Amino acid sequence: MRKLAAIALVALLAGCGGGSKKAQSTSTGGGGAKQLKVGLVTDINQLNDRGFNHLAYMGLLKSERDLHVQGRVYQSASAQDYIPNLAQFAQQGYDLVVSVGFAQADAVAKVAKRFPNTHFAIIDVDATTLAGKPKNVLGLLFREQEVGYLAGYLSGLVEKTKPGPDVIGSVGGMKEPPVDRFIAGYQAGAKKADPGIKLLNGYSQDWVDLAKCKEEALNQIGAGSTIEFQVAGGCGLGTLDAAKEKHVWGIGVDADQAYLGPHVLTSATKRVDQAVFLTVKDVQDGKFRGGRNAVFGLAQNGVGLGKISPKVPKADVAAVEKIKQEIVGGKIANIPTTVS
Repeated sequence: MRKLAAIALVALLAGCGGGSKKAQSTSTGGGGAKQLKVGLVTDINQLNDRGFNHLAYMGLLKSERDLHVQGRVYQSASAQDYIPNLAQFAQQGYDLVVSVGFAQADAVAKVAKRFPNTHFAIIDVDATTLAGKPKNVLGLLFREQEVGYLAGYLSGLVEKTKPGPDVIGSVGGMKEPPVDRFIAGYQAGAKKADPGIKLLNGYSQDWVDLAKCKEEALNQIGAGSTIEFQVAGGCGLGTLDAAKEKHVWGIGVDADQAYLGPHVLTSATKRVDQAVFLTVKDVQDGKFRGGRNAVFGLAQNGVGLGKISPKVPKADVAAVEKIKQEIVGGKIANIPTTVS
């Protein structure tokens, strides 16, 4: 009992110190029914990453608005906050706890085992690979390779029209499966459109520090790259800043980042918001099943290209749409998911 009390105290202190919290919703469930409580735990990028965590938050807000659930967010200032933040939601009786990102896999496995009656969902992690294979955890996975392929195919078409060598680059954060699925698809799509294209790739080893991604992108641009794809969360904004500074194309990730300026060719978007919303709805409808994964690809509108620059010829846009339909229809299959 003393151990459990200590755990609860640590969770409370770390949850309070893990960053700002969204105030609890004041909405009530219809008909006097018990109001569903949903907690969201960010990774260290927090809500201002303009991408991954922000999209998860948008899914929570939509759930509050459309499903009248009570939502709350704990922002994690460091990896040490993951277990306390997750545990605090479970201790407070939340019906669903959503964990954002691959980095929280170990924390979710441990907390889910401790609280078997709480539903957990983790984004970008295969739930069947978690330690102990907890039956109360749902993995939310995306076929990033599919939208990466589209972004790469568009890049190859654009690159072929330019004089000089055809060179494009990509900057990942950590070398993790979701990151590499984006990049592997990007490289495969580019080679499909332009078989002679040269592909550069690097990792910042960071999700937050814009300077690290900018430096990697500037090095690639110096080596001839004229299109830079960022797959590095908040750090990746530095990649797009480098593209803007050097007057080359940039490609956003997760959210549609066209708003950053006319240097953004397109974005490889990932509907984390939709995945979160659908998961909350399943819990509300009594349809939640853990110990497995829900997978979202082009066919499920789980991934897709954002706004394409109006400077791209309409014929190229049409060609990319044709490729999309071939992926959805299964004509293009077995898109690579790993980067050597």
